[in-house]
Amino acid sequence: MHTKKGRTVFPRIDLLPEKIVKYLKRDSSYQSEHAQDYDLSWQAIQLGYVGDAGVYQHFETVSVYDNYRFVRRYFHGAWVLYVLFIRLLSFKNPVKELRAWFNTRQVRRFQEFSPIKYSEWLTFDSILMDRNPKVSIIIPTLNRYDHLEHILRDFEKQDYTNFEVLVIDQSDNYDPDFYTNFNLNIQLIRQEEKALWLARNTGIKRSKGDIIGLSEDDVRIKTDWISAHLKCLDFFKVQVSAGVFYPDGQKIPRERSFFAIGSQFATGNAMLYRDVFKRVGLFDRQFEKQRMGDGEFGMRLYLADLKSVSNPEASCVDIKAGTGGLRELGSWDAFRPTSLFAPRPIPSVLYYFRRYYGNVAARWSLLRTIPMSILPYQFKKSRLMLLFALLLSIMMLPLVLFQVGKSWMLASEKLKEGPLIDELER
Repeated sequence: MHTKKGRTVFPRIDLLPEKIVKYLKRDSSYQSEHAQDYDLSWQAIQLGYVGDAGVYQHFETVSVYDNYRFVRRYFHGAWVLYVLFIRLLSFKNPVKELRAWFNTRQVRRFQEFSPIKYSEWLTFDSILMDRNPKVSIIIPTLNRYDHLEHILRDFEKQDYTNFEVLVIDQSDNYDPDFYTNFNLNIQLIRQEEKALWLARNTGIKRSKGDIIGLSEDDVRIKTDWISAHLKCLDFFKVQVSAGVFYPDGQKIPRERSFFAIGSQFATGNAMLYRDVFKRVGLFDRQFEKQRMGDGEFGMRLYLADLKSVSNPEASCVDIKAGTGGLRELGSWDAFRPTSLFAPRPIPSVLYYFRRYYGNVAARWSLLRTIPMSILPYQFKKSRLMLLFALLLSIMMLPLVLFQVGKSWMLASEKLKEGPLIDELER
């Protein structure tokens, strides 16, 4: 998908600096030179290129063979079959498709993993941090005082001190005295309605900082969390620093352990300039008590040509509290319904896909996501279990069609009503 200015994120290889090109490996087995260049551009993004080189604004058509070669190089074998399946169903020439699929069967997945290093980071003197801007941290909370205490203690220890914390408390057992125990500039907002996106929007509207930090009530952060986000904004000259989550007791996943163009936006660990909300609006309340509000906001950032960087230096531990928060609102999983006749997927998912990609693409996406959603989440990476899920979804077809139809209908109502996005006036 292109931005509103007709751009992509993929850099033109002929404009990349040599120090970046040395990380890339050309595959001369593609049939066209265009395909070779596009492969290198993909590598650059996957290995962490963040820069201002010119980007591709359009792509030349490449052969069916080159397309299958690319998919085999960078994606799991199951996705290769999925691509073949979808293209055959789309009435592409079956002879060409099957021949290209067969002729690329020996292509092995690209495993050479050497991320781009930004050695200047360690000695970078941030002018932004020298200016000491006020940062406003937004934390919605719901029935999690025990976890909230830990994250507020972490904020007490930050090495950057010019910040305020806005807590939007929706708890049933609301306790304002709880907040008197912290050595922090806390702006407490009581919200009777249990609504996550309303809470974040309210916090942003009431904040005083030129820079907005987004956190959660069940994460843990290091003492340099704020400064690491600020440094990232300044170092890469971007509008958004997207922090990395990792589970408690584990390490940052390898694929998220280096700087890269942000591929997703998570409102539990991010920092961005206040002006960003003035440009694209606040969070869409059509996602209230549902899923993908983060992803929809990230899409608006991308379409507006606002660059986001995945920042492992501003990581946080995801505690995943067993009670309270979004789980209490009943929308933890986007594709697995909570009851037999509930919609599958959650209507906000189809609202998002249909709004930005159209109805046809949304229907194709259902063919990919619905079979996997038949199984419990922990089995989603098992090839054998995915095959079982496909067979099971066929057996459950009448029920699945009812669930999907219900979701489609509810998503249509959302689309008819339109986005519920407030503007930030100041």
